[in-house]
Amino acid sequence: MAENVRAVRERIAAAAAECGRSADSVTIVAASKAQPLTAIHAAARLGIAHFGESYLQEALQKLAQAAGDTSAAGSRTDAGAGGRLTWHFIGQLQANKTRPIAEHFDWVHSVDRLRLAQRLSAQRPYYAAPLNVCIQVNVAGEASKAGAAPQDVQALVAAAAALPRLHVRGLMCLPPVEDAPARQRHWFSELRHLFEELNSQGASLDTLSMGMSADLEAAVLEGATLVRVGTALFGPRPDH
Repeated sequence: MAENVRAVRERIAAAAAECGRSADSVTIVAASKAQPLTAIHAAARLGIAHFGESYLQEALQKLAQAAGDTSAAGSRTDAGAGGRLTWHFIGQLQANKTRPIAEHFDWVHSVDRLRLAQRLSAQRPYYAAPLNVCIQVNVAGEASKAGAAPQDVQALVAAAAALPRLHVRGLMCLPPVEDAPARQRHWFSELRHLFEELNSQGASLDTLSMGMSADLEAAVLEGATLVRVGTALFGPRPDH
């Protein structure tokens, strides 16, 4: 695990240096779905503080085990690491599962419809900080993937930003799988340009959630601030 964490940080640092960015401007979100809590503790002890989960029931069990008490979003600690962990929901969001996500997570990366944003805002506990959200964008228009169409994102960002219990932080994408770095960068560039356009029109976005184990360099080169890394940190998932 220590070697994996070091290698991922070195990859990020090299890509950041290539485009004149600080490596500190990129946060690793460890994609920990299907990983045991022992692996999360190991990563946390190595300085990883952000963890992304995709399967809700599995995630809620981990949150309960890691914190002992998940009743207050924003107050969880991980005894194995001796510090607070930040939990991101990075899986596909369904309307019938928004309440526990609103109650127990710090971030949601996969908001792609106003109805989901409205439910998350209404269900976020009054005692918790506003829920950080990213709008998921279907940059390539793939029928098999969730995400708002690029032309619909401006209206969705504006409407979600007006909700009282949400903090709209930025955009997220799951682009087509590409082997060529230039093609990887193409899709991330599409998201970055949309991000910049929204900010030029008055949005206050600060987050680009893009890039995974196989393409994180391309994502960093195109401005990623959050990279969702699983295999490169943990190795192949136990369910594979």
